[in-house]
Amino acid sequence: MKTEVQVQAAGDPSPSTSRLGGFWPSREKQGRSWHAKYAGTLADQEDIRALGRTQELRRNFRYISIVGFGCTLIATWEVILTLLEQGLTDGGTAGLIWGFVIVAVGFLLVFLSLAEMASMAPTSGGQYHWVSEFAPRSCQKFLSYITGWLCAMGWQCAIVSITFLAGTIIQGLLVLNNPGYDFQRWHGTLLVIAIATFSILFNTFLAKRLPSVEVFILILHVCGLFAIIIPLWVLAPRRTAKQVFTEFNDGGDWGSNGTATLVGFSTMITALLGYDCAVHMSEEIRDASRTLPKAMITSVGLNAASGFLMLVTVCFTLGDINDILATETGYPFIQVFYNATNSRPGTNTMTAVIVLTLTASSITEIATASRQLWSFARDRGLPFSGFFGKVQPDWNIPLNAVMVSFVVTSLLSLINIGSTTALQAIVTLTIGSMMSSYIITIGCLLLKRIRGQPLPPRRWTLGRFGMAINIAALCFLLPVFVFAFFPLTSTVDRESMNWCVVMYCGIIIIAVVYYIFRGRHHYIPPVALVKREI
Repeated sequence: MKTEVQVQAAGDPSPSTSRLGGFWPSREKQGRSWHAKYAGTLADQEDIRALGRTQELRRNFRYISIVGFGCTLIATWEVILTLLEQGLTDGGTAGLIWGFVIVAVGFLLVFLSLAEMASMAPTSGGQYHWVSEFAPRSCQKFLSYITGWLCAMGWQCAIVSITFLAGTIIQGLLVLNNPGYDFQRWHGTLLVIAIATFSILFNTFLAKRLPSVEVFILILHVCGLFAIIIPLWVLAPRRTAKQVFTEFNDGGDWGSNGTATLVGFSTMITALLGYDCAVHMSEEIRDASRTLPKAMITSVGLNAASGFLMLVTVCFTLGDINDILATETGYPFIQVFYNATNSRPGTNTMTAVIVLTLTASSITEIATASRQLWSFARDRGLPFSGFFGKVQPDWNIPLNAVMVSFVVTSLLSLINIGSTTALQAIVTLTIGSMMSSYIITIGCLLLKRIRGQPLPPRRWTLGRFGMAINIAALCFLLPVFVFAFFPLTSTVDRESMNWCVVMYCGIIIIAVVYYIFRGRHHYIPPVALVKREI
């Protein structure tokens, strides 16, 4: 066997010996008790040593709980319903269905690539760690740093996205049930903060029970699907197969059904994006290098299947498209439910299922975002890293990072009071940030493969198909990344413009400036800590 030694870049601070030491040395020195059942397997202990880390979190997630974590966080069929308006405007029912198939296959290739890397290095850092290991030596540190910022930005915005959807859906129900309700944006903001507060309780006081909670939420996720599609099958009017599968819509006046469908991909992308969420829980998964990749792909398959079932159902039963797009509730799916059941209690019940599952999704969003933030902070990649990177000794969770995620969500939700357009731009910022991290990560791995350089050992591998899958994943990501920044219509004003691109570029500029003046002197690239044989 050959030992691969990574040379620390000039100007990097030397990692402390406690970070490079044996298994949980800090806990042993401080005399803290720790249950052996949370130590993980021998493979976990070897992985954590090889990555130059110390075990600080409980390994209490198993295969089924981490599958539940991924399925409920992404909430594919729920997000498809809530973002139905975008896909119907640009693409129509045919664009939605065929676009979903394309996006599902594309993201399967992406997450197959990430799953293999997760087996090579099961760490909460995820993408920024892999970039640090696989990027060319000349740009390892910078690319890893930028990827860390992209992931941190993407996951913090993701919390805002899911809580904003849940909160404003509640407002939609208020409009349906009380025609005299005075719709105010600040009402939605308060609901967002309330949902985030509820999610924080599960990530703090119930943190030990989070795996069990995820299994329960997975059951709700699956049962909720049938609780909605069965009434639609029985009660809703039917559209013909020709209408559903062949009628496209260019509501954004792009001049081409193809272009309109690509712009409308944002609905499907949002519904299938983010299965790296499980990666950021790596250090809390038992037998992570084997369990994590299998759980990721299982989650992709389950959600893709349930999402397709819901999409086909709603496309057959939505009735008159112009009628549901004009709904005063703000959400076409609420109008679809009401048209099908002709009952407010029935509509309330069906919609309540979605609110519950989206709220459950926010619980896992906060868990993921806080772990990614904590991991990047322990490598000193952020301002106030010492605060963000601290693990509460008695709780064994990154409590500071959890609370920071709550504060960020609450502050960003205030933007809704002044401008829904600005908040929606922050929501779509999740797409650009996450896909950027995938492109950089898979690109670095592919380059290493092309150069014939050895890869770390892994217990779950793509085998001889690895390079082909990596190439196909990039061919999918690059064009859809560009269309993610498009507005819904070709003619825009201040209200309809997609300001996501401005925010995205602004965050990148801030990250680069911080790196130049401070980050490059303090950031510890994960590759500097890695000690493994390949």
